[in-house]
Amino acid sequence: MKDFKPNAWLLPQPVLIIGTYDADGTPNAMNAAWGGQWDMNEIIISLGSHATTDNLNRCPDFTVAFATADSLPAADYVGIVSGRKQPDKIARTGWETTEAANVKAPLFNCFPMTMECRIKEKLYESPTGFYMVAEIVNIVCDEKYLADDGKPDVEKMHLITFDPVHNGYIELGARVGNAFSDGGSLK
Repeated sequence: MKDFKPNAWLLPQPVLIIGTYDADGTPNAMNAAWGGQWDMNEIIISLGSHATTDNLNRCPDFTVAFATADSLPAADYVGIVSGRKQPDKIARTGWETTEAANVKAPLFNCFPMTMECRIKEKLYESPTGFYMVAEIVNIVCDEKYLADDGKPDVEKMHLITFDPVHNGYIELGARVGNAFSDGGSLK
């Protein structure tokens, strides 16, 4: 075994695309990896100081889409280019947007699944950012990504994960087991 100094290497890390509206109503997006489930119907995301955090301070509504192998170049772009410096960054991605049905935030047409969310609580708020706990108001999924049971099929989505060790993206693969079942063989 080899030791490493402490790093934020929690694996896998989702590649989350957070959608908000700028003050003038222009759709904005940012790429965030430091997020996860908080409770049954809530998520938490760690945010620094961004145009997105400015937008969230004006309106608590946002969307969270899951980046895919197909959306990778544009998904990375919205993470490396600031909406404060490049106000037309969504136009450069080629993404088409519509307003979400249940929150005041944009939906981006290129993602298989998107959560419509609303901030419930901000934690450790400072000039450099905050942690946001958000209620999941609704989930929308493109019907071509549904399984036979009518629920989202993660294998069809070609989701990507952030590799913080080597600063890369990795496509998630195939199903390898059954949760709450396979461990039963060891009883």
